[in-house]
Formats: sequence, C-alpha cells, structure tokens
Amino acid sequence: MADKLRNIALVAHGGAGKTSIAEAMLFKTGIITRQGRTEDGNTFMDFEPEELKRQASISTSFAQIPWKKHAITLIDTPGDQNFFTDTKLCMQAADAVVIVVDAVDGVKVQTEQAFEFATDYNQPAVIFINKLDRERADFQRAFQDAKESFETPKPIIIQLPIGKEAGFNGVVDLVAMKAYLYDDKGIVSVADVPEEIKDEAETEREAMIENIAEADDSLIEKYLEGEAISDDEIKATLRKGVLSRTFIPVLCGSATKNIGIDLLMDTIVAAMPSPLDSASRKCINLSDKSAGEISPDPSVPFSGFVFKTVADPYAGRLTIFRVVSGTLAGDGTFYNSTKETKERYNQLLTIMGKEQRPVNEAGPGSIVAVAKLKETTTGDTLCADNKKVKFELATSIPTLITFALEPKSKGDEDKIFSSLNRLLEEDQGLKVDRNAETKEILLSGSGQVHIEATIEKLKRKYNVEVNLKAPKVPYRETFKKKVRVQGRHKKQTGGHGQFGDCWIQLEPMPRGGGFEFVDGIVGGVIPKTYIPAVEKGIVESAKKGVLAGFPTVDFKVILDDGSYHAVDSSEMAFKVAGSLAFKKAAEQAGPVLLEPIMKVKITTPDEFMGDIMGDLNSRRGRVLGMDSAGKYQVINAEVPMAEFLTYAPDLRSMTGGRGIFSMEFERYDEVPAQLAEKLLAELRSKESE
Repeated sequence: MADKLRNIALVAHGGAGKTSIAEAMLFKTGIITRQGRTEDGNTFMDFEPEELKRQASISTSFAQIPWKKHAITLIDTPGDQNFFTDTKLCMQAADAVVIVVDAVDGVKVQTEQAFEFATDYNQPAVIFINKLDRERADFQRAFQDAKESFETPKPIIIQLPIGKEAGFNGVVDLVAMKAYLYDDKGIVSVADVPEEIKDEAETEREAMIENIAEADDSLIEKYLEGEAISDDEIKATLRKGVLSRTFIPVLCGSATKNIGIDLLMDTIVAAMPSPLDSASRKCINLSDKSAGEISPDPSVPFSGFVFKTVADPYAGRLTIFRVVSGTLAGDGTFYNSTKETKERYNQLLTIMGKEQRPVNEAGPGSIVAVAKLKETTTGDTLCADNKKVKFELATSIPTLITFALEPKSKGDEDKIFSSLNRLLEEDQGLKVDRNAETKEILLSGSGQVHIEATIEKLKRKYNVEVNLKAPKVPYRETFKKKVRVQGRHKKQTGGHGQFGDCWIQLEPMPRGGGFEFVDGIVGGVIPKTYIPAVEKGIVESAKKGVLAGFPTVDFKVILDDGSYHAVDSSEMAFKVAGSLAFKKAAEQAGPVLLEPIMKVKITTPDEFMGDIMGDLNSRRGRVLGMDSAGKYQVINAEVPMAEFLTYAPDLRSMTGGRGIFSMEFERYDEVPAQLAEKLLAELRSKESE
C-alpha cells in the first residue's frame, strides 16, 4: 500500500556516513546479519570494484527495508562532486531526504548542493548528525553549522546526545522526554533523562515546542496560554511541519555504533511523507499539448519516469523507474512517450544492493526495474498507451573537465566509442564527442576521479584500454591588417590549359564576425559562373591557417578584379586562384592566434579566497566580480581555456574538496604576442615530430 511506503534519499558530502547509515538500517531490520564497513570494502550498498577501491559510493544504490508495518525504500546517493549528476537525477525518485551531517566536519559544499536539489524538488527533510562517537565531534557546533547553511526550512532540535566522543552512548528524545541508551552491540534500553543533561533537555524541549507550534495556529494559541501540550499533539504537528517544509527536525547518532538508527527510522515512518502525501506531478498531455498534473492514484492509467539505467555487458540494460500513477502488472507493455515507441517487459524487479528480486505488481511511489528494454534510457517518460503524457525531468550537471582518449591497441577507436556510449546510458554526467578538427575522441565529466573511474569501468566491463591525454585546445587564426593581393593560376598542358586570375581585398572583421564574401566584380572581368568558385577556394584554404593550421575566422574578402580566358578558364582554375590569393593575403595581413576564453564561476568558502585569486592571476584570469552566497563566496571570472584544462583537481586540492566551479565557452581572444611565439614554436615542433 502506497500510504505505508517511504521513499527516502540519503544525501550529504562524501564521507559523512550515508552508506554506513544504510548499512546500520539493514542490520537493525535483520536484512543483513553482519554490519559492513566502508573502510573494509564489505558493505551491502557499495559493491562495484571502483567503489571498493575508493571506499566511497560512485553510483546510487537501493534497498527496501521493513520497519513497523511500513516499507522504507532507501536511495543511497554518492556524495562526491565527481558523481553528483547521479545524486541529482536519483533524488527525483524520493519523496523526502535525510541530510547527513558529520559531527566533526559539519556541513560541506556537496551537502549544501544536495539540499538545493531537495528544495528544487520541494522535498521535506530531516537532518541526522552522525559520527558523534568520534574525536572532536560536537553536536551543537554541527547544529549551528546546519542552521547557518539551511535557513529555510529552519532546522530544529528534537534529540540531544548523551555523552561525548568515545563516551557517546545514547540519545534523549525531546518529544517523549526519554533517554535511549545503547550497549556496545547497539541494543537499546529506555531510561529517564540523565540528571546531568536534564536542564539542557528541558530548555531544548521548550524551544522545540515553540518551533513546532509555528506549524499549527491552534497549538500556538495553546502554547501561548500556557496549556499543557500532549505528546500526540507534538507528533502530529511535527509531521505537519515536516510535510509543509516549515522546519527540518534534527536527530543524532552514530551509524557505526548503531546509536539512534532505530529512532531515525521511527521518525521516517511517523513524520515523513508517503507517495500519497507528495504533490501531484506536472506533465504535458500529448493528445493536445496542454499542461496537466498527475496524482498518485493507483486506479488511473499508469505513468512513470526513468531516473537511472544500469548497463551490464552480460545481463543487458537495467532500467530503473518510479511509478507516478496507476498499477503495473508483473509483465506487459507500456508506451515510452519520449522515444514514441512501445516497450515490452517480462518481469518487474525490485533492487536490493547488487541483487534484483521479482515483484508481482507496482503502484504509485514504487521504485522498480525492468531488464532489456530496447529504446528506453534515463530521463524518459513511460505511460499507458491510452493516456500519453510526458514529465519534465531534471537535467545533468554540466561537465567540468575533458580528456582526449587514445586507444592502447591500434584500430580500437570504434570499440571505444561504442563501449563509452553504453557507459553513457548509466552515467548521465558523462559526455563523449569526436572533435572533427583535432580528430580526437573527447570524454568529459565532473572531475578527474570521474574520468578515471569511467576508464576503469571501460576496461573491466568491455575490455577496452585507453590512455588519457589533455585535449588539444581549439585555437583559431585571424588577421590584423587590410591587404589587397592577386591570385593567379596558369597552367599550360597539351590541349586545354588552366587559367584563373583574381584580385581580392582581405580585411579583419570584429571578433565573432565570422566570414563574409563580397562580389565586387564590375564589367564581367570574371564571369558570374566562376565567382562562387573563387569563394569556395578561399573557404577551403581558410580551414587551415598559415600560422599553425588552425581554422581562420573573422575576416571579410572583397573580390574586386581579375581576368579570364575564353577557352582555358574553368571553375577549378578559379577555385585554385582563390586559394592562392587567400594564402598570399594571409601571409601579409598580420596573422594572429586566437584562443577560447571561458566564463568561469567558482564557489568557495571564504578562507580560500586569497589562494584562488592568486591562482586565477597565474592562469591569466580576469575577475569580473564577486558575490556572497551564505558562508560561501562566488567568483565570476574569465580565463583562457588552455590555462583551465586541469582546474578541477587543482581547485579540489586548494580547497580540500570544498570548492566547486562551472564554466562555459564565452568568446575567442587574441593570444598575447610573447605567449603566441612560444606556443607556435611548440605546435610546430609537435607537428614535425
């Protein structure tokens, strides 16, 4: 039943303990008999070799957990910036989020980004302050950090820790005013609130009731008049406030010690939304292109959306989707409205870590998978054939770093391309391109770790090995001076000769002006039929500039004179004449090298501003402005692409993984003269090699 279902995404910066919490929940509910540890590489939720090697989630994993006559679907998302597109796309399938905050390190940038996604999706949240058993763990400091980071909805404390660091052994529930004490096996006993924290607990309970009352007018009246408020009233209003996103309850514990995990599951069941509590999903009705909404009703036609694909070289493609409305049988067909095709499936599956288990049906809110669909990929809408709709879904995070791939074995180019396209099906954060200009296969991702993990997968899954290289920068060439030259092509052979003669003026155009050809011929000195051939000769020659063979841009050519021969002239002769004229003009018109300039936005904690500004200067960057975003600073700058190819790992080391950036192409600018000379010398020596 959908009202007993809770779809919960665990979100946070890498290392906060999301997978450990999932592991503790699985252990607590008896699904696993031994609680694994990320450091030991034996967890239920992280099982890919690339995850075990890095001791971190790189792909979202799923599990269904029974708790107090409810079913909790856990969506354990990656916390590393390199794999955050997967987090963003998989969070769409959740109805609410558990934001995990490390009691030692506090809120980090990826936690904030995940919170922004939850806000975009209008998802209620709870905060779980984890790792309170660690050295230097501080509950109040972590709470203050969360308060500063997440202003709306407001975080409010509903639990307090008992003991500190190694002495942390329990939690006070401020609603029931009871202490939950845990032994070294994680087994709980209920007791009265210890005397040493009774005053603090009573003060925090008062603050909690005051905060919770904001979600209900009648309760706030009762509170102001000094009337007693029952535990049931507090619980009901707590749920109301969570669902309306008035506040975020703050809980605490330790996943590895199994402290507070049962209370977290209690809160998920009692205070967080079922699929029936979630808002109707906006859609487009394809019959008349009108905007509509679909409610989570099991009796209406089926609709759902694909938010993740797993590509397996042996089992084929596994398509994971959320049912929005209707009820799906264990096998059958549905319509893919994105690809405009019908798809047949033989079995519905539910996912438990690396295993899949068959299910007989799926209703609203169910997260299920089917194998071996022919056309369906991530981001597609699935629906009934008699009620065609399309959902608007989240898009991938823009890629930040690009590498050129070079096959280790000759002739593997096509194999690389086809294998990468299979990996792209399961990782929407990747982009593959073949640069026609440089002939390179380019792989773009969110960071160096993302690219390296993809290359490891490429070898493991498809037995394709590649070397990574920095991609060639797509420079351009242009001109500084206006010149007028003649291009004359005369060749006499037996029979017909070849004759074409033209005069052109070549002049620079403004940056971004492209290419313009002007026919200035008067009196028929060149017949009309040959004029396009002159232009064609110029265009083809301009593809390889005179400085270093880069495409030439931003210039205008006026064809103003010439001559022809009644017998020997031809289109080919005038094409050659045009080409000769361009090459001669290009040598004389002050050719210069242009480089791509990127528009860059860097978000960083305040303390790293000095390092980042100094680094930008060393990369020939130009800072355009700065803004504040909470406790972070946002730097807007322009930087040459050549200086920014390896910025992702550099920013990571400068900020300890707390800085993020995005960039997009802005324009081409002239390379400074002293740099251009050095660069051209390098390019020519590479070519001669």
